[in-house]
Amino acid sequence: MSVSSKPPRAEARFDTALGACGIAWSVGGVVGVRLPGDPGIPALPPLPGDRPAWLAVAVDGIQGLLAGQPADLSRVPLDLGHVPPFSRRVLSAARFIPAGRTETYGSLAAMVGRPGAARAVGQAMARNPVPLLVPCHRVIGAWGCLGGFSGAGGVVTKQRLLDIEAGAAKR
Repeated sequence: MSVSSKPPRAEARFDTALGACGIAWSVGGVVGVRLPGDPGIPALPPLPGDRPAWLAVAVDGIQGLLAGQPADLSRVPLDLGHVPPFSRRVLSAARFIPAGRTETYGSLAAMVGRPGAARAVGQAMARNPVPLLVPCHRVIGAWGCLGGFSGAGGVVTKQRLLDIEAGAAKR
């Protein structure tokens, strides 16, 4: 009999002001987030009523954020054991970029002790399995260009998220 080192995981969908999202979790925390427009979301089961309190906080925060309400998602536990070590460091640093602010890929590279690794940071952001919980939309290119965004809708979604947060910050 083989024993898997992966913890059990569940995935479900939930509604937001911008459309359905998906969320995956393990006993250790959130493993993944799918943004509205992801074609796999409709196949997910609805979010169960019996869920950990921290998962309810994550879902409520995502729903609030996408409805234009301020949301601090930095304390939601994440299970990023499946993410390579450098990417985990980048995601950890990006997690605490406050709403209404942005950082460049280069400045984030410097924060994790790898100045000059802006492209590697960009790759880590492109593979971010937990968008919004790690606000990769707040990481932009040099000179203010948006760079890319791997979520459904690409840079249009990235700009929309930044606009939502800018509006929430003005309230």
